[in-house]
Amino acid sequence: MNLFQKLTLGVSGLIALGIGMAITFVPIGFYAGSGIALGTDPALLSELRAPGANLSALGAVIFAGALRSGLARQSAALGALVFLAFAFGRIVSIVVDGWPGESILVALGVELALGGLCLLVLRPHKTASAKTTSVMP
Repeated sequence: MNLFQKLTLGVSGLIALGIGMAITFVPIGFYAGSGIALGTDPALLSELRAPGANLSALGAVIFAGALRSGLARQSAALGALVFLAFAFGRIVSIVVDGWPGESILVALGVELALGGLCLLVLRPHKTASAKTTSVMP
């Protein structure tokens, strides 16, 4: 595994883990940073904390791919799926609900970038042993 792959999976995993932990443990403060006032409705907070914990777990698996080369492809696929799914949901929301504001657009850009980088990690890489030479008969 090369440095680009390790950095991509490490950064992607830590971002997903960190955001997931923030949503799980401090959702009111996390969303306030984007100008979203949640209030204290226990049902709403539960509906946010649960996917936050899920994002944390997914981030941990993505990050694990940076540490264990045997997990790199699966982690990259998971990273691409996680970040591009978030981006897709935001694009649907822009079309259906309208313009969300600058902080959400920044998040969309980050998600597209990280999802794209994870896709690049998935590209097949030719190694010296995998290269073949053609022999004329």
